[in-house]
Amino acid sequence: MTKPLGVVLAGGLATRMGGGDKALLQIGGMTLLESVIARLSPQVTGLALNANGDPTRFRSFALPVLADSIDGFAGPLAGVLAGLDWAASQGASAIVTVAADTPFFPLDLVSRLETAAVGMANPLALARTPDGRQPTFGLWPVALRNDLRTALNGGLRKVVLWTDQHNGREAMFDTSGHPFFNVNTPDDLSQARQMQKDQP
Repeated sequence: MTKPLGVVLAGGLATRMGGGDKALLQIGGMTLLESVIARLSPQVTGLALNANGDPTRFRSFALPVLADSIDGFAGPLAGVLAGLDWAASQGASAIVTVAADTPFFPLDLVSRLETAAVGMANPLALARTPDGRQPTFGLWPVALRNDLRTALNGGLRKVVLWTDQHNGREAMFDTSGHPFFNVNTPDDLSQARQMQKDQP
């Protein structure tokens, strides 16, 4: 099976962090975005970054920067749609998304999402832990991009409402190592820095 393309979702407003680009905050001598890229790159065939505003601030990463095509900061699904449109232009059939503020996600994320979606005509799966679904960590089929566009233009914003409509599946992960810990506040950033030090 050909690996999917990867899309890092960094389109949020970071209001709890006081605004700005959370992805460019530092932990362990690297930005959050560098940490995320290092984990995702080996799992996919290519990478892009979903971010709004001036794309030149990410020039050093040498990645395509995909802005939302839906106005008004429509949430993660708008970033998924931007990624699917990019993937379609690359001739790809699927993408995997990860959040730019979650630097410890599993190194086998993609393979486990793909396994969960085996047998689906349009492979669609979200990561899940005992705490619930992780809606920014998913495998998404290019074939459903226009359905997603219609849903977004109709006002849908909640990821799981759309995935449930298409019988999306789940890949189960345990919580050891806090794989989906994300940095939303200054306290979270301090905790992530300590977690980075504790990594084996």
